[in-house]
Amino acid sequence: MNPVSPAAAARAAASATTPSAVIPRLDQPEALLEAMLLIRAYELRLSARSAQGGTPSTCTAVGQEAAAVGVVSVLTADDLILTNHRSAGHLLARGADPGRMMAEVLGRRDGYCKGKSGSLHISVRELGVVLTSTIVGGELSLATGVALSQTMLGRPGIVACFFGDGAAGEGIFHESLNLAAVWKLPILYVCENNEWQAFVHRRETMVGERIAARAAPYGIASATVDGNDVDAVRTAARAAIDSIRDSGEPFLLELLTYRLRGHFEPDDQAYVNAAELAAWQARDPIERLKARLLAGGGFTTGDLNGIDARVNARIDAAMAFAEASPWPDTSDLLTDIYA
Repeated sequence: MNPVSPAAAARAAASATTPSAVIPRLDQPEALLEAMLLIRAYELRLSARSAQGGTPSTCTAVGQEAAAVGVVSVLTADDLILTNHRSAGHLLARGADPGRMMAEVLGRRDGYCKGKSGSLHISVRELGVVLTSTIVGGELSLATGVALSQTMLGRPGIVACFFGDGAAGEGIFHESLNLAAVWKLPILYVCENNEWQAFVHRRETMVGERIAARAAPYGIASATVDGNDVDAVRTAARAAIDSIRDSGEPFLLELLTYRLRGHFEPDDQAYVNAAELAAWQARDPIERLKARLLAGGGFTTGDLNGIDARVNARIDAAMAFAEASPWPDTSDLLTDIYA
């Protein structure tokens, strides 16, 4: 019998603990909390590794977990997702395997895109995640085409397009909304307004406080909601999606949230106002949900600790899987490319 190498053993053990491509049901408080904790643990683990020089720099969305989980949890299997460079929350909430995602970030062969996309371009076709775009507003330019395809092919799903307040300053934002309105496309535009556009505060680049107000000139319905309250996000997203399915027309949902870490890892956030950051840290969406669950009487501190432990074990297994994954072979250098 050939001996099994430690790396192969680690990969086998880790893969046994990671889920297949199945869209999870996130309709119970415990499941919502666990999904948010998984996103947080995933991003903090990669951030810590990046600070040690062991992982390429990546953009995180720590503090925005309720926005991702709240919207994705009310999508159906027929719905498609286009997202941006802060995509880990959307992917994990949709059911992506954290081990394969970590492998992708590390450039390993077992990643979703065979190690070729890094963290900024991951797509998971089997979960309906069409693309992740690192170009600001890039997903907006493609959402109309994807939605038009859905409509012309008679498919039932809507298209959820995630973008930030920075992308709302791009010309493609207006072009996309205009075409979606003219063609009556089933797009849920989700603006995660996190106050920061790379290293520049939103107030330095835009007039007015709300992105949602920009939908009105195109005759598109819109709403603004507390993006750090997962229940509020779910309620608003469900209403928006119902509107899209009933009318066949787009909807713009603005989620007011905040990223608690810098633009990319590592980043000391020296440019961030300390008082503003502290105020948003006090509104941490995970801690708010935990407090609500404890106050409701259905959960104990022990229950919450158990969820934490389960998530941390899963992230440990995911990192073991990623680190044990082999590098791509040089023969793969020119595969899966257009030219």
